[in-house]
Parts: sequence; C-alpha cells; structure tokens
Amino acid sequence: MRFVDEYRDADKARALAARIATLCEPGRAYKFMEVCGGHTHTIYKHGLEDHLPAAVTLVHGPGCPVCVIPMGRVDDAIHIAEEPGVIMTSFGDMMRVPGGRGSFLDAMARGADIRMVYSPLDALKIARENPGKRVVFMAIGFETTAPSTAMTVLRAAAEGIANFSVFCNHVTIIPAIKAILDSPDLRLDGFIGPGHVSTVIGCRPYGFIAESYGKPLVVAGFEPLDVLQSVYQNLVQLSEGRAAVENQYARVVPWDGNPKALAVINEVMELRPHFEWRGLGFISDSALRVRERYAAFDAERIFDIPGGRVADPKACQCGEVLKGVLKPWECKVFGTACTPETPIGTCMVSSEGACAAYYNFGRFSRDRVKEATRT
Repeated sequence: MRFVDEYRDADKARALAARIATLCEPGRAYKFMEVCGGHTHTIYKHGLEDHLPAAVTLVHGPGCPVCVIPMGRVDDAIHIAEEPGVIMTSFGDMMRVPGGRGSFLDAMARGADIRMVYSPLDALKIARENPGKRVVFMAIGFETTAPSTAMTVLRAAAEGIANFSVFCNHVTIIPAIKAILDSPDLRLDGFIGPGHVSTVIGCRPYGFIAESYGKPLVVAGFEPLDVLQSVYQNLVQLSEGRAAVENQYARVVPWDGNPKALAVINEVMELRPHFEWRGLGFISDSALRVRERYAAFDAERIFDIPGGRVADPKACQCGEVLKGVLKPWECKVFGTACTPETPIGTCMVSSEGACAAYYNFGRFSRDRVKEATRT
C-alpha cells in the first residue's frame, strides 16, 4: 500500500530517532507543538513519544475543531434543533459534545430530530426529501471542511432549496496559532504544522511564525515517519540557528494551497470580528460566517438564537490541554469522572481530541507510560 507501509517502517523509524538524538544539545530541552489532533493520535497510537529523546517533548495544540467549540454554541445549536419543524444534521463527532443543556444525544432523547450525516450534501438531500421541514447543517471544522459547506450553500442556491441552512461554526487556524504564541504560560521551540488544513491554505500563511516569532514550523503528514521527520526538520533548523516554514507533506500539500477551495470559501463566507474558542477565549478574525448575499441559507439569521456564554465545568481542564499547558492525564477528572462514555470536556469526545487519544491508547500517567516502555 503505497504511502502507507513505507511510512510505518520500524527500521527507518529507529534510524530517524537516532538522528534526532544526535541533534539535541546537552542540557537543553525542546518543546514542539503538534497543532492538529490527528498528529496527536498518530503519536500515541504508534508510541512515537517513547522513541524520542527525553529532551524532546511534544505538546498538543488547538487543532481539533470539535474540541474548541464553546459550550454556548452547542446550546445555540440545540435551541435551533428544538424549534418546531426543524431537522438538525451533524457530523458524528458532534453528537456527544456537551453543552450547558447536554449534548445532541440528550436533545434527541427529549424529542429533537437530529440526524448524523457524513457530509453537508447529505443534509441537502434530506432537505430535498423533506420540503415541509427546515433542515439545518451544523457546519464545523477548520479550513479543511469549510469548502464543502460553501459548495453545498452554492448548490442549495442554484437549486432553489429554500428549506436548507447552515449553522456556521467554521474556525481558522492562523489566529489560533498566534494566540498560542502570545500566551504567557507556554514556551515553544517549534511547531508540527497541520497537514489537512494546509491542503487548503498552503504553507505561505505560516510565514509570520518564523519571521515575527523566530520559531520553525514543519507542515507534516499523519504517518509515524511523517511526524518523526517533522521533529527532525525542526531540530535541524534550531541546530543551524534559523527559523523557516518547511513542507514535509509535499506529496499532498501544495505550497500555495488550493486556490479553487479558497475561492469558494471567500465567495460564501467572511471573517467574523470575534469568536469564542474553548480554552482560548475570544480571538479576533478567527472564524467564518455566511455572507449577507447568502443570508437565506444562514441559520443565525433565520432563527432567533440565545447566543449566550456558558462557563466550562470547573472540574474540567480541557482549556489547559488545548493550549498545551497540561497533559491530559494531569487533569483531575481524566479517566475517572471523564471518559469517552461520560465525557465532561470536548477533548474526551472528539476523534481528534488529545484526552481521547491518551485514554484510547492507555496513556493514563507518565509513570504508567514509563512502565509500559520498560516491559
């Protein structure tokens, strides 16, 4: 299987890990943030952290769109879903995300018609088949999924499907990385850049990280050797005293991104002045909304939604995990009160969440990880 087996070669991984070790300066510690939750799952599924030198620490960033959605937005979506004659549609990983009034699954138990779909086009099909209902798609994701939402709005407009709308919660990656860089409680040496987002936006937008903050960033793929190579490339830059944006994932990511995808996003959507992120607070120009010209397909204009803020549960430290300040097992409720079956925070719910990665792959504590490595 080309581009799979060769990127999981154990001998090459060990050789690359040895080269990484030679680049570490004695007495120096290195901290790299993998921005995307997909990288987090690769790291712990394949045990990559155990093969890195003790001087290298990988921390998790806010690259899981389900994880960063604030509880208030979940409540707004539930409010829409409980309106008479509404069918709410959503990706599966949103179904268990907790809000102040429970999750989509809880709302379904109360009688709301909420259906899981695999794409916004599935939601549009439901709208065609149910002309007497108002069908809303819970649009969520970074720039990776925004083009499909935008294309679906354009198709709905072309076909005159007036009972379809989107509740837009798409966010953008660059302002989130800047917020991390400006955070006073986290010091990073470099970044493992998100591969999926970069297929759309390209590598050029990350230039400010190297130019203004002096940090290297390597856009990486999602196989074990991809991640190890990105760590190696970061360390090479640091050893040479330079900072640049590099594209390890060149087999998939074009340097300038996908111009057609960017154009369709720009046609249908515009930046919001402010948007709340779980764990990061309000970040300017960090999310997308439907443009006025497509207001007929914007659920926020069609429905009267509360728009209130909901404080995160005090026991949950999902925000600190999203910022890379804490490892998941350092949260007080991780693996006890908070599990995938009974999640308190979004990081335990999403298929890309850091807490879910630690839980699913047995990373319950640092001592347990060390013990597993020895045995």
